[in-house]
Amino acid sequence: MSQQFEKLKKLLAELFQFDHADLDFGIYRIMNAKREEISRFLNEDLLPQVKEILGQMDEERRQALEKELIKLENQLKDAGVDPEQSPKVKELRAQLQRTTDQAALEEEVYSHLYTFFSRYYDEGDFISKRRYKENVYAIPYNGEEVKLYWANYDQYYIKTSEYFRNYAFRLRSGKRVRFEVVQAEADRDNIKTTNSKKRRFVLHEADPIAEEAGELVIRFEYRPDDRKQEEINKAIAEFILLETDGFEDWKKELKEPRPTPKNKDRTLLEKHLAAFTARNTFDYFIHKDLGGFLRRELDFYIKNEVVHLDDIENESAPRVEQYLAKVKAIRRIGHKIIDFLAQLENFQKKLWLKKKFIWETQYCITLDRIFAIEDEEKRNWLIERILENQDQIEEWKKLYHVHEIKGDLVRPGWSEPPTIEFLKAHPHLVIDTRHFDEEFKLKLISSFDNLDEELDGLLVHGENFQALNLLLERYRGQVKCIYIDPPYNSKTTEILYKNDYKHSSWLTLIDNRLALSRIFATEDGSHIIAIDENEQELLGRLLSLHFPEDHFEKICVSIIHNKKGIQGKYFSYNHDFAYFCIPHKLPKIHGKPIPKEEWEYVNLRKWGRESERETARNCFYPIYVNIKNKNIVGFGDVCDENFHPGKANIYINDQIVAIYPVDQQGIERKWRYSRDSIEKIKHLLKVHITREGEIQILKANTEKQFKTVWDDPKYIAGDYGTRILTELGLKFDENLYPKSIYTVSDAIYAVSNHSDLILDYFAGSGTTAHAVINLNREDGGKRKYILVEVADYFDTVLLPRIKKIIYSRDWKDGKPKPDKDGNLNGISHFLKYIRLESYEDTLNNLELKRTEIQQKLLYENREFREDYILRYMLEFETRESLLNVERFEDPFNYEMEIATTTVGDTRRVKVDMVETFNYLIGLRVKTVDHIRGVRVITGENPQGEKVLILWRNTKEMDAEKLNEWFRKQGYNTRDQEFDIIYVNGDNFLENLRREDHTWKVRLIEEEFLKRMFEVRDV
Repeated sequence: MSQQFEKLKKLLAELFQFDHADLDFGIYRIMNAKREEISRFLNEDLLPQVKEILGQMDEERRQALEKELIKLENQLKDAGVDPEQSPKVKELRAQLQRTTDQAALEEEVYSHLYTFFSRYYDEGDFISKRRYKENVYAIPYNGEEVKLYWANYDQYYIKTSEYFRNYAFRLRSGKRVRFEVVQAEADRDNIKTTNSKKRRFVLHEADPIAEEAGELVIRFEYRPDDRKQEEINKAIAEFILLETDGFEDWKKELKEPRPTPKNKDRTLLEKHLAAFTARNTFDYFIHKDLGGFLRRELDFYIKNEVVHLDDIENESAPRVEQYLAKVKAIRRIGHKIIDFLAQLENFQKKLWLKKKFIWETQYCITLDRIFAIEDEEKRNWLIERILENQDQIEEWKKLYHVHEIKGDLVRPGWSEPPTIEFLKAHPHLVIDTRHFDEEFKLKLISSFDNLDEELDGLLVHGENFQALNLLLERYRGQVKCIYIDPPYNSKTTEILYKNDYKHSSWLTLIDNRLALSRIFATEDGSHIIAIDENEQELLGRLLSLHFPEDHFEKICVSIIHNKKGIQGKYFSYNHDFAYFCIPHKLPKIHGKPIPKEEWEYVNLRKWGRESERETARNCFYPIYVNIKNKNIVGFGDVCDENFHPGKANIYINDQIVAIYPVDQQGIERKWRYSRDSIEKIKHLLKVHITREGEIQILKANTEKQFKTVWDDPKYIAGDYGTRILTELGLKFDENLYPKSIYTVSDAIYAVSNHSDLILDYFAGSGTTAHAVINLNREDGGKRKYILVEVADYFDTVLLPRIKKIIYSRDWKDGKPKPDKDGNLNGISHFLKYIRLESYEDTLNNLELKRTEIQQKLLYENREFREDYILRYMLEFETRESLLNVERFEDPFNYEMEIATTTVGDTRRVKVDMVETFNYLIGLRVKTVDHIRGVRVITGENPQGEKVLILWRNTKEMDAEKLNEWFRKQGYNTRDQEFDIIYVNGDNFLENLRREDHTWKVRLIEEEFLKRMFEVRDV
């Protein structure tokens, strides 16, 4: 084969991800399984088509032409005829010339294909840079006044924090090895002087390896290096296994062979080095329309760099025919390669956008809610289970130090096991259903008639894009405030983004998620995005795309979060920023709360324009005051329009005075608040008697308008962010920098009301939930929250933090701190937390299946085989492992492999099909129960229809038994109650519908399949 042919083959192996035979996770595992088949197709079917298209004659035909030409020339010479004058000789020479030219054309085709595809490929990703000519690029432009464009604007950013920094695996002995990324020192010479822009994982020079807490820790830096990562990995393995002193027991296991066809001497350490670096450097992006992009680019390439009109105009007809054949070959073979690349990319896109399964659902609830359950038998059963659950008791000890509580004459002290009296005395102890069995959890949640309404919060452990995608139907248009504090590209904590695309990657990450989260917002719902100086300018421009100025006010607030400042090259930074994107439909925002001791009072009587009585009838009524103690004792009804008091103060007796909004000139005006709302602000009112003896009603101003610079000391992150976690006794990741609790609570307070829903999908340590709970504690509000976090500190920081601040408002040294009156100021609370399947989990659960009949049909028909391999193979052969409808027969035991916190390890878990389906259809859950083998859910869908969902094991309860169950429940005899009934498996429920009923029966399997892959909004 030719040099250009081999060069193209090597590139296609990279494009098709065949150059990672040592990687056994994700899409690499799938492609490695198909490596031999696809390689054979490329070599034997696809690339040889170039010859067919060019019409090249085979070698035997060329040799036959040469013999025929030589023979003819000799015959003519023997006959005394000049061969140069023979038309036949000229024709044979032209045919030979064409065979030679066609060989060159074939080389050109391979060369052009290589040049074209190599332009867009960069270590596992296609980068959408449209070439206009050499080193000149074009960008899509639709006539905008200002165009924001970045390299990955038309892609999904898929690199989650799940694999960003640390990686761990267990040895055969059970011992754990952990790879840890530490910050590179920016001023080191080897970083300054390198010519490479590519960053690599290299061994940390100062402290590369250590044994800590029974683990072997190997430390890395991520910094520029001229070597390939494979070379670096090999050098790292040799250094650790051969050159380091000590760690002999560890090295013995790390040296165990893990050969591959490419590297027969590969060790276990090299295997994990390859996996660790690959997870952090491959597959950052998925193109939204790779096929369309590459086809447009190929046409552009051919027109600009292949077709030269001058050459065509000056050539003979045979040469032009060859020229056009070359273009035809480039285009046809190029499109077929694009078809396969698009299949691969679209397959990954489908898996990325697929709604993810929920594999765990748990609830946290305070004891007071359990004691309030009306069903006495159920309540007593739950309390008994709690008292005997040692895991829950141990958590209370760890979180709340309950075992240190001493009894007194009023309250009982701790005992083992605790008494019911102790539980009643501590109503804000939190129960976590993860410590209990399924029966306990079902009995608990079945105790509530309106489950979703009862819940105060939802926590999602999963990648935020996937979480938003799953929650979309349920919370579309319902969120009043979306507050996020995304990761920054700060100098000290730079994220491990892909090499040269730091800012572009960050923009894609935020852009993808903003596009989803804005669908969650109410018409008057606001977005608040915290940011630092490194990405503030780019974020502002991005927000202008999502929140255009004709519908939104975009305000950038500077927040002084560090009085000392962080040293910069020229200035020290002591602030970061928050963008408030406020819709014009929000009439006003709340002001900054003023401490009670600083409240300012104004006359409750309305002044100025439109202050007279006739402008608001329901604002003219008496307020009754006891002048002896200056207390407001009541409010009268709205006055009849014919009643005129004549003056402001009318004495009822020597103590009680009726105060009317009448000024000193006797003009009837109005109160600032209507009769319907005045009692709600009674706590803000006070009585004032002037020197002249006039009795006035004053109202406190409890807030003042926010400014664009927040410089109150309460916004200092160290004092009211990091220190709060320390006082709570929570250890957190060194790269976790929580905002001040007051920064978040003031931001939320400004744009939301007492009963609004708040969303934070970069939840971090849980400051947003803490802020919402504090606000509710302060003003008796009913705000709810949704928090999303993917990192491990979901379990070590976020969830424990919420449990702690529910139980007690204040903490010191990890223990609850009572106020001066001895109260912990706990709050009644009920939250749900769920865990989602990840994109990696989806990939790792894929199985390729092809029957013998399919295999036979495939290889009997070349055209069908080509179409199948190029366009349909991956989706067709994996569809059963994506969602196997047969597993709906026993929906309570549908299992999948889920990655554990130890990278590379998985465990088999049961998928929560019931909870997943509720979110897929956007159900507002009313009730959940398990009745004689059937899981029964009732609720309302986004269209306002009443929904009944029935899940059962169809092997245990067939269609006839389900009919019998349905009749006993009385669903077919009651008045019209449901609009839609979902049920899994074959059934005859439609036959039970009465004439006066209009409910429709739908199969869960069909709806599940449709909804799981529905991507219209993303």
